[in-house]
Amino acid sequence: MKKLIITSILALLIAGGSAMRAQERPDEYLGLPGDNLNLYAVMKLFQESETLEGFERSLNDPDSRINNLDLNGDNLVDYITVQNYVDGDVHTIVLRTALNRKESQDLAVFTVQKFRNGEVQIQLIGDEALYGKNYIIEPIYAETPNPGYLGRPVSRANTAVVTTTYYEVATWPLVRYIYSPAYIIWRSPWYWGYYPVYWNPWRPYYWDYYYGYHYNWYSHYYSYYRPWHHYRYSRYNDFYCVHVRNYSPTVIVNINRGTYRTTYSRPESRRDGEALYARTVTSQNTRTQTVANQDRRSAATSTGNSVGTSTERRTAASTATRTATGTTAGQRTAATRREATTTTPAANVDFPAPGGPATRIPRWASIRSFNLSPSLYSSRLTAA
Repeated sequence: MKKLIITSILALLIAGGSAMRAQERPDEYLGLPGDNLNLYAVMKLFQESETLEGFERSLNDPDSRINNLDLNGDNLVDYITVQNYVDGDVHTIVLRTALNRKESQDLAVFTVQKFRNGEVQIQLIGDEALYGKNYIIEPIYAETPNPGYLGRPVSRANTAVVTTTYYEVATWPLVRYIYSPAYIIWRSPWYWGYYPVYWNPWRPYYWDYYYGYHYNWYSHYYSYYRPWHHYRYSRYNDFYCVHVRNYSPTVIVNINRGTYRTTYSRPESRRDGEALYARTVTSQNTRTQTVANQDRRSAATSTGNSVGTSTERRTAASTATRTATGTTAGQRTAATRREATTTTPAANVDFPAPGGPATRIPRWASIRSFNLSPSLYSSRLTAA
């Protein structure tokens, strides 16, 4: 009887602790593998990228701190490939990873749809196995949303919303890239066991560490992007889900077994993630300030050189003017003298030879007449 009472008390304590932890979970918590691939950060990276190849590389860069997925359980972060499938004027850009030689799993898909008037609509849709049903991220369009299409609410305290238009989305570098006439459809060449030389997988972080870092970015994420609850691309199910989507039975089995729940076992690591964010932002700000100071110094130096050059030009111009004036006056004086003494032969002028005394040469002579190097001027003229 006593053992039964003790067992019941322990069960209640464990259940109460679990309930308290569940209440402490933030709004962004899903309890699914997609927690370790923040789609808001992925959308931001897509907006800033210029090519799909560059986007894939940045997505797998440990310094971007976006990819934290380990679906096959080998304790190493999975490589994410980017595949583009085109349906008319719609690009479905798929993020995919290989679990082994035979199984691959889609993580999320961008749908980028261009209309005849130049407008572009974009959405990022998380795979249902990893994010649940209808997990959709899109820019905050300047439109009146249909309440029935809104996704689950998120906390936006002290967040200034920045809206955009379909025409502005059309100017994103990567959007212009995939709709340019010279664009060749990108399909990542990498697959299981064959990866780029720059890829060096690392051990995944616990989710609370990962969330602690991204938590500080959510004010930015929620300023520009929002959840949605409706596919804007009408053929999403008919084209993508039927003909393109890859899913792995292993992922479903692991979810049902609770294999991925170990990532939530270190809630105290959230402080370390927040500290990483603080260090990263401080370092970035320092580099930015250093570059700005260098630019200002360069600009000041350039301005100083310009002022000096201008001063030199004005001085040279003034000297040239004075010289020209003096020469003109001298010519007038010489002309007067020639008129006064017409029987006087042409006078000689003094020409200083390099390294020696002045040598007298006829007025009609010049340096070009002799075609000699400076070191020979004195000897040749003296001999003459």
